[in-house]
Amino acid sequence: MKTGPYFKLLTAISASTLLLTSCGGGSDASLPVAAKDVSCLAMNSSGSSVVIGSNLPGDPSLPEAASGYRTGLKPIYAQTYMVTTSNAYASAAGCAVLKKGGTAADAAVAVQAVLGLTVPEATGLGSGGVLLYYDASKKTVQAYDGRESAPSAATENYLRYVDDTNDLSAPKPNARASGRSIGNIGVPRLIEALQRDHGTLAWKDLFGDAITLSTNGFPIGGRLAAAIASNASNLKRDPEAAAYFFNADGSPKALGTLLKNPAYANTLKAMANSGANALYTGQIAQDIVKKIATTTGADGSVITPGKTTLADLANYQAKVRDPICTTYRSYWICGMPPPSSGGIAVASALGILENFNLQQLKPTAIDLEGGKPTVQGVHLITEAERMAYADRDKYVADTDFIPPPNGTWNTLLNKPYLQSRAALININKSMGTAVAGNFGPVPLGVDKTMIEHGTNQFTIVDGSGNVLTATTTVESSMGSFHMTNGFLLNNQLTDFSASPTDTTGALVANRVQPGKRPRSSMAPTLIFKIAADGSKGDFVMATGSPGGGTIPQYVVKTIVGVLDWGLDAQQSSNLVDFGASNSPVTTVGGEHPNINTSNGGANDPLLTGLVARGHTISTAAQASGVNTILRTSINQSSFLQGGTDPRREGVVLGDTFAH
Repeated sequence: MKTGPYFKLLTAISASTLLLTSCGGGSDASLPVAAKDVSCLAMNSSGSSVVIGSNLPGDPSLPEAASGYRTGLKPIYAQTYMVTTSNAYASAAGCAVLKKGGTAADAAVAVQAVLGLTVPEATGLGSGGVLLYYDASKKTVQAYDGRESAPSAATENYLRYVDDTNDLSAPKPNARASGRSIGNIGVPRLIEALQRDHGTLAWKDLFGDAITLSTNGFPIGGRLAAAIASNASNLKRDPEAAAYFFNADGSPKALGTLLKNPAYANTLKAMANSGANALYTGQIAQDIVKKIATTTGADGSVITPGKTTLADLANYQAKVRDPICTTYRSYWICGMPPPSSGGIAVASALGILENFNLQQLKPTAIDLEGGKPTVQGVHLITEAERMAYADRDKYVADTDFIPPPNGTWNTLLNKPYLQSRAALININKSMGTAVAGNFGPVPLGVDKTMIEHGTNQFTIVDGSGNVLTATTTVESSMGSFHMTNGFLLNNQLTDFSASPTDTTGALVANRVQPGKRPRSSMAPTLIFKIAADGSKGDFVMATGSPGGGTIPQYVVKTIVGVLDWGLDAQQSSNLVDFGASNSPVTTVGGEHPNINTSNGGANDPLLTGLVARGHTISTAAQASGVNTILRTSINQSSFLQGGTDPRREGVVLGDTFAH
């Protein structure tokens, strides 16, 4: 039960905070005996339901300092619809839309609008994102690409030189905090395209909760408070950011402070009335371009301007692409195609792991937190990930500019190739650093850009069985620190390789080019049974996570946790975060209660066992944000089961029930 020091404050301001009531629910006739309808209500620690935004004890929207890991979370069950996000207010807004009969696409608009307000360090209208959408009536999966793009004036050296010929100094104060890092924003057109294709409710009616929250205020949560404090010097360079995130005396607004954002409310109203064009043309677009062109900070510091024009913004479009779909055991796994590398990296790792019996390597002492991973299980999975990242680093980029090897992703993902990669794994010794597959004379250098830390993920299933999994991001925490009209602008272009060539002089696939979209690691994933005819059958699972370059690792451990190890939606989210990119370092999240980091890890058999196999271990705390929904059965009836990552501030809601 949450009864922290801000409870009295929040009770006093309850009239000005968002109050979302029960979303309703279906008949109890099909539920297990003793099931209790708690539709769109959160469950507190005593098992009672509580309304999000009520400011009553147990309300998950009450601000608490980020704990690093919340123990004891259990899966949530729903009859027909469910939403899981890393923010209570966003989950409540999405659930309210689903209750009205809205689709997953409708709910996604409401969720993203709230996330842009309550977790601006991670996502917002000035950011980009990708998502997968399953249309249950047509049994089709579409990938929506709202990744930002480089301006038309960008050169291959856009991120490393002020000018290619006259000034070879680095952008100031650095590439990330300069205007050079800001890509053409993607989220507004992304959610508009999605809702136009799959929504049923009126667009203008999907922003009400976010407008109410931004007008009346919300209490600052733990992750936002930490982000304000840790990015203080950079945020104060921007006058609007300084006025919004800091008190009059210059101190960071602290945990529990009521934060109002009328500028954001006005932006949402303009978007509700005029569509996404409100941010790509007209006054708001002019303000965005002007902000990107800023040359002097509020402190008098020099800022290198970006070269974005009004035409760049106006010409930006979200794209609908074919998903990356491959089989894994008895399932279809569908992921995001380039410019995201996430779908390919996840499919590659799983395709390698398919050649091993992981079921025999499930965690021991399985508890609510997912148990204790085995040495051999972590060893095989991280070795597979090393090879997946090796191929990613060399071959994956925006396919509108750089085609895949031999013109098809089957080159990297076909069964014989992945079997040959699996054969390279020594079951007793880590390879340390993997070598990319050889597909002949491909003149591409290796790019190991591993950033993107300001990211958020959410998953939705609606009453008609449509499913959405989305990942959106400003890139690093607080993006580029440039703020306009109530929202922060991304620093997404730093996901490009800063140098167009690698150390050998070979061109890097992920180099900057005009209009190009930087490579991402975002990996929203949908899973289906393989039908008798080999097609995609029943929906099984939707998941994804924030986490930058480590996203594919978080998603792989979650999928393996469910499909191979039999964990539920919450246990697989809770499970120890472990993984590897293409380096000798293997990460085992030390924030997890089942990992013993004392004495340098010498007292933990998992860590010592991995060291004995040649792994270099990092037990740095991980900040995954997995949000998963499964289709499951109870007493031979079908239900949804949801889980949210204990490392963030999430909540699962729907036409839920206790049983």
